[in-house]
Amino acid sequence: MKRFDRLEFDHAQPVELGQSHQQQQRERAPDHDQHYWMRSATDHRRRGLFEEALKLYSRALELDRSLVEGWTAQVRMLIAMGEYPEAELWSRKALEMFKNNPDLLAGRCQALCRTGDLKTAAAISDSAVSQQGAGSYPWMARGELMLARKERLDDYCFDKAVQLDDDWLVPLEIGDIFLHYRRAAKALSRIKQAVEKAPDSAYCWYRQGACELELGLSGPASKSLSRCLQLEPKHADARKALAEMAGGRGSIRRFFRRLFWFIE
Repeated sequence: MKRFDRLEFDHAQPVELGQSHQQQQRERAPDHDQHYWMRSATDHRRRGLFEEALKLYSRALELDRSLVEGWTAQVRMLIAMGEYPEAELWSRKALEMFKNNPDLLAGRCQALCRTGDLKTAAAISDSAVSQQGAGSYPWMARGELMLARKERLDDYCFDKAVQLDDDWLVPLEIGDIFLHYRRAAKALSRIKQAVEKAPDSAYCWYRQGACELELGLSGPASKSLSRCLQLEPKHADARKALAEMAGGRGSIRRFFRRLFWFIE
C-alpha cells in the first residue's frame, strides 16, 4: 500500500502511520464508540475531505469489524482519492469477509472500471445488481461501466440509483463519475440536482462552481463559488478559484481538472 498502512485485514489492531496504538487510545475519548466515528467520517465525506474520512472510517472499524458499511466507505474514499488499485485490493479482501455484498461488489466494479479491466468489471456488476437488497451504489457503478464501455444505458442506471436513494450524495457522486469521463455538461446536470436537495451544503455549491468553470460559465461559477464561501467562509479551494478568476489566470481550468479528473 502507498499511504494507507492503517487499513489492515489481519487480527491485529490497525495502526496509523506515526502513531502507536497506545497514543491513539489516549487521544480517543472513552465515550467515542464506533457509531461516533462513523458519523464523523460521513460528515467529512460530505464536506469533500476524503482522506480524513478514510482515517475515521478505519477508526470505527477498529472498534467493530462487522460494520460492512465502513469497509464499503473506505473503498469509496480510495476511489474518490484516485487510489484505484488500492480500492480494488481492499474491496476484494473485504469480500472475503462479506461474500457477495452488493456494495462491496459495486466498489470493486468501479475500481476496475478506473483501472481499465472492463471485462472483469462487467461480470462483477452483473453480480452486484442481482443481489437481493441491492441499493443505489451497484447501479451507480453499473452506470460508470456503461460510460466506460461507451454504451447508452448510463442514464437509466443513474436514474435508478437516484430513485433508490434520495440522499444528495447520490447525484453529486454521479456528477463525479461524469467528470471522470470528461462529460462536464452531464455532470453539471447531476450536481445541480444535489444543490437542489442540499442548498445549505457548501461542498455542493463548490462542486457546481467548479463544473461551471470547466464549461466556461464564469458568471454562474462566480455565483456558485461565492455562495460556497457564504456558507463556509474558510473554504480554501473556493477562495482560490475566485481569486484566480479575478486575476484572469489561465490555470483555473487545469486546477479543476487535477482536482476532479485526477489527471496527474
